[in-house]
Amino acid sequence: MNQSLSRLVRDAGDAVPITCVTPESWPRIEAALPGPQAAYARATDFAPKAGRIALLPAADGRLAGVLFGLGDGRDRLLAGKLPGALPPGSYRFAPSENVDPTDAALAWLLGSYRFGRYREAGAERPALAPSEGVDVEAVTRIAEAVALGRDLVNTPANDLGPAEIEAAIRAVAARHGADVAVVAGADLARDFPLVHTVGASSPRAPRLIDLTWGPADAPRVTLVGKGVAFDTGGLDIKPSSGMLLMKKDMGGSAAALAAADMVMGAGLNLRLRLIVPAVENAVSGEAFRPGDVIRSRAGLTVEIGNTDAEGRLILADALALADAEAPDLLVDFATLTGAARVALGPDLPAFFTEDEALAQAVSEAGLAVADPVWRLPLHEPYASLLDSKVADLNNVSGGPFAGAITAALFLRRFAPATRAHVHFDLYGWNPSTKPGRPEGGEVQTARLVHALLARRYPKV
Repeated sequence: MNQSLSRLVRDAGDAVPITCVTPESWPRIEAALPGPQAAYARATDFAPKAGRIALLPAADGRLAGVLFGLGDGRDRLLAGKLPGALPPGSYRFAPSENVDPTDAALAWLLGSYRFGRYREAGAERPALAPSEGVDVEAVTRIAEAVALGRDLVNTPANDLGPAEIEAAIRAVAARHGADVAVVAGADLARDFPLVHTVGASSPRAPRLIDLTWGPADAPRVTLVGKGVAFDTGGLDIKPSSGMLLMKKDMGGSAAALAAADMVMGAGLNLRLRLIVPAVENAVSGEAFRPGDVIRSRAGLTVEIGNTDAEGRLILADALALADAEAPDLLVDFATLTGAARVALGPDLPAFFTEDEALAQAVSEAGLAVADPVWRLPLHEPYASLLDSKVADLNNVSGGPFAGAITAALFLRRFAPATRAHVHFDLYGWNPSTKPGRPEGGEVQTARLVHALLARRYPKV
């Protein structure tokens, strides 16, 4: 079990029961409580509002039970609030028609996450005895993959550069028997010139990491993740406030790796490929400049309108590599634009695709696993905003409008053969703690993609 997470325990014999309460069920539940416990709940002003908790005492002073308010029940991860609110011990959910036991167990694990690399984790966390019928192995596998991705996003850039991203991918590959090939440093210049250009300014060598797993004759699914270990903005340097969270600019690679870990662990019937261009966008005499023109792997020439739009550059080469084999499904993950955050906020990643059936499937999968997204349009007329007078296209539109859409249109130019292509523009960070989503790094869309693929390519 990942040490960042709480424990799941098998024996529920002495576990304290958690009774989940809705406004409709509360009168019946209150009437069934022993008199002193009902009086205590009233004295502590318990109400069945979402996230409200009451610790019910036994006659001997020990903890006899927990009341947990569900409110309207819309938050599928609400049970993730409990690990941070309950005292140490073992707990179990009392049977309830209002709570899905698998959702509750996963939410508990996701909410128990703590990033403990640089300081003690603190007090012992409560443990959960999952309800009968919960697939403990599957729930644990998903939670551990999320914890792995969160750990990577939370790790500061002094301890997580391109080489460490590679090491993390190799470690996951070793657990699942996957193959990994890497092109690094000056060797990138010929085949991945945009990756090389962005990473050349850092003393930490850039690289293109390529993982493959599964039968060669199975349906091909390729995941591409933006791996910018830190983004200064380059010569178009960010203000200091804009750099404070730039350790998370590799959040796309963390989400892609987490999804890949879930897929391989589940043994889905597909040929998986994970491609991560990993760089640091630094400032030095080797830095690329506004106005430079770079020929990409796909052959298209790109004028640099802004060095702070580096993520789409490295993704362009990676997508061209992926597109060459025309996979059945291509998914890319990137912390790409502030425009998507302005439009949808930090909790709701944007996604883009031209495939209507795929768009519906993505939206449904996100809702099914409480990993929601919102579709934005690939509005073709905006493609002209990327026109350049000296190259095939510019890497930015140069204006204030439709930044997320123009970035997605830029990426589309580098994967023309793959029609089933989804681009996720995500934030990769929880600005504040919510149930199941502690403040800090987050691998948004990873659970969604795993659920989507599990439906399409179930284990044989």
